[in-house]
Amino acid sequence: MSCAKADHIDTIYLGGGTPSQLTIDQLHQLFDAINHYIFNNVYSLTSYLSPLTSKEITIEVNPDDVTEAFADGLRTLPVNRVSMGAQTFNDQRLKFLHRRHTATQVAEAVQRLRAVGIRNISVDLMYGFPGETLSDWEHDIEAALALEVEHLSAYCLSIEEGTPLYRMMKGHKGACPLCVLPDEELEREMYYTLIDRMEAAGFEHYEISNFARPGFRSRHNSSYWNGTPYIGLGAAAHSYDGHTRSWNVADIRQYIEGMERGERRFDSETIEGDTRYNDMVTVALRTREGMNLALLTDAYRDYCLKNARRFIDDGLLKTQDNHLSLTRKGLFVSDMILAELVKI
Repeated sequence: MSCAKADHIDTIYLGGGTPSQLTIDQLHQLFDAINHYIFNNVYSLTSYLSPLTSKEITIEVNPDDVTEAFADGLRTLPVNRVSMGAQTFNDQRLKFLHRRHTATQVAEAVQRLRAVGIRNISVDLMYGFPGETLSDWEHDIEAALALEVEHLSAYCLSIEEGTPLYRMMKGHKGACPLCVLPDEELEREMYYTLIDRMEAAGFEHYEISNFARPGFRSRHNSSYWNGTPYIGLGAAAHSYDGHTRSWNVADIRQYIEGMERGERRFDSETIEGDTRYNDMVTVALRTREGMNLALLTDAYRDYCLKNARRFIDDGLLKTQDNHLSLTRKGLFVSDMILAELVKI
């Protein structure tokens, strides 16, 4: 939730797991607890017409969880935004990801959400699958646009060492053409194809991986990128009050045990000096507006611009109105650029 003071909370985001696995009754309990402990019973959260629905309240869902009954139950909750993990509209690639849903279920879920009055829907897509072609990726983009959603997030598939996908890919390397990941040039072409198609469809490319129709930027995620304080509830959840960042214990049993004892088990760090500067670089530079150099001290601004100079000369970064931002050319190699601007 952001911001951290209850009377200024502007967004609520149910995610970081699979909240659509909860029943509607369980979601009522969750919102009732938020109302009681955070808002001091100001709102009637179990009413669809609650004044809290003027804020942005998002729930993450799996497409196959959005049954007619679940969608109808959302009418009784203050949820007004849904983020759906579509990932791809190719059933074979969904099986590769071990996802339960099918491409058809994504479209069905959107229809059900529209039928109960949800007018702000976001879908997540992935690209860079083994054996995926540019044409395959274009099909996924068009399928997402055909749903007429308000927001789209897209990420390049990353296969981390030690994961089941990593072991599967390593075991089939050289034996299966469809187990070969796209090379960097194809991934770059996929990314720029995404940008061009989304902008042509009227979407604003407002963050490296995020696109929105006018007026439908994710207010919650934008709060993170803008340094707005937030409260995180649950195991492994992070909180930030403007000066300190804290994170709850990740082990669910330890978290529950602590709550039952009235103890919050967490670690924290003070955000100052190099840490604050690095946060600004790695978060603000991801956005369309970029980083406001006026918010830096003279020493950090000098350091930043000194290290940014070669990227500016190469057309990867630009300065305008005292803001430093990535150019179109720099977007795809943003991780490399950010790594050179932070202080280690």
